[in-house]
Amino acid sequence: MKLGPALCVAMSVFWIPAFTGGATLAAQDASPYVPLQHWAMPSVEHLIATGVIVDPTPLTRPLKRGDLVRALRAADTARANVVTRRTLRLLLSALTDRRPAPSYRIEGALGVAAATHAFRDPLELNRGVPPRLAVRRGFASAGLDLHLTVGPVVLVSHPVVDTRLQFDPDWYGTADNATAFPEAYISAQWRQGELFFGALARNWGPSAVQGVLVSDDAYSLDHLHVAFGTARVRLQVIAAQLDTRFDSTGAPVNRYLSLSRLWVRPPGRWTFALWQAGVWSGVGRQFEPWFLNPATWTYIRASNTNTNVNSFLGFDVERRGTTTAFGQFMLDDIQVSRKSATDLKPASYAFTIGAKGRVRRTAVGWQAFYTQVANLTYRNEDDLQVPLYHLLGTGRNFADYDQATLKLSVLARPQLLLEPELTVLRQGEGDPRLSHPLVGAYPSTATLFQGIVERTVRLAVGGRWHGGAFELSGNGGVHLIHNAGHVTGASDTSWLGSIGVTYRVSYENALP
Repeated sequence: MKLGPALCVAMSVFWIPAFTGGATLAAQDASPYVPLQHWAMPSVEHLIATGVIVDPTPLTRPLKRGDLVRALRAADTARANVVTRRTLRLLLSALTDRRPAPSYRIEGALGVAAATHAFRDPLELNRGVPPRLAVRRGFASAGLDLHLTVGPVVLVSHPVVDTRLQFDPDWYGTADNATAFPEAYISAQWRQGELFFGALARNWGPSAVQGVLVSDDAYSLDHLHVAFGTARVRLQVIAAQLDTRFDSTGAPVNRYLSLSRLWVRPPGRWTFALWQAGVWSGVGRQFEPWFLNPATWTYIRASNTNTNVNSFLGFDVERRGTTTAFGQFMLDDIQVSRKSATDLKPASYAFTIGAKGRVRRTAVGWQAFYTQVANLTYRNEDDLQVPLYHLLGTGRNFADYDQATLKLSVLARPQLLLEPELTVLRQGEGDPRLSHPLVGAYPSTATLFQGIVERTVRLAVGGRWHGGAFELSGNGGVHLIHNAGHVTGASDTSWLGSIGVTYRVSYENALP
């Protein structure tokens, strides 16, 4: 990835003090992130939903380990039952650093699994271009997770060899297609901000569902992340180079993504986030600093500089309470007037609304949400100027659908979490990987639900048991499909499931 002069200067301003112990860095230890796929996160999300702990950073994932440990220590245990209190102790024991910085931590993991499918989300079945198909297979995996913390700097490298990747239709690796780096980054942190570079799955928006533009969908997307502000007001910027494509002449087309977000958590129950994003591409184009400036609007800057960009504008909100309400709203493209043929282009947008909480007088958590993504969302008149990384969405992996989900979470034992789920999904024939329709096709292009709509009702239950060094996880359910394969009247019933066992061992110590 080539960095422009302005970006290099900005990085040096942050990195030089980080490594020289400059006065701009507060005297505190850095903290690694707890990945979204970490074994502890389902239990953590259950504790947040039921009000046992306060969400350290609403509308933002992943959590920093230090922030999560402080939230666990401050948990409200007065009304918690024995199982919840023991779960808190187990999580604290697993996540608390036992050595002060400078220190290192090494964790090794070995796993075996079997599944009816190789893709990550069972709801991918028969969706996308080309459609994801279920194929029964067994898998094996091995990983090594290294954390190195020196004062305000943390270095993380997490290589994983997982044979599931060889069969996952979303995985883009070719030369060594069983090896990935889910997390690989260096981060300098201080009270007023952070400078981060590397690969780490993020989610901007409600934690119950993938963010509409920033989520864990894209595998190992290296990016620069800058954040500064206070504990209640923070400005964040993400810059990344997407995969290079080729135009009709065979010329390489460089593609870039920028995002900026103002995150505000005033005293009380509310959290807000206002954000924008832009994707630009072209033969010979590089990082363009006017699209990286968080104090401007990407859409206006494209007009000012006589360049072009696929711009997005979004707003997130959450209100914490006995019942926590949340929402995310994104506008991709909308035509205000109807004076010309191009004005007939359907609106493109995405949104999520939902709530979560605790079933009264029980320790059972619940969450419910409804989300909708329009037909042309993410697509652009320039088919290469889209937020896709190796054909994976940086937010959602699909478009032209809506989904309603109700999920419960039950701590049956301190080590055992059960999650029953009911989902209704309606999928049209639109997809982010399809070409943008021509102007003449606008009148016949649907805003939502292009073509024949496939409907899936999913009844499932997931479970995760953690005992000492061993973890047992599984998920199984039935899909009742109407208009299967987008064929009118066709029906299908599919059973999807997975089960896996993982053994982990870790060691940590102070650096000499």
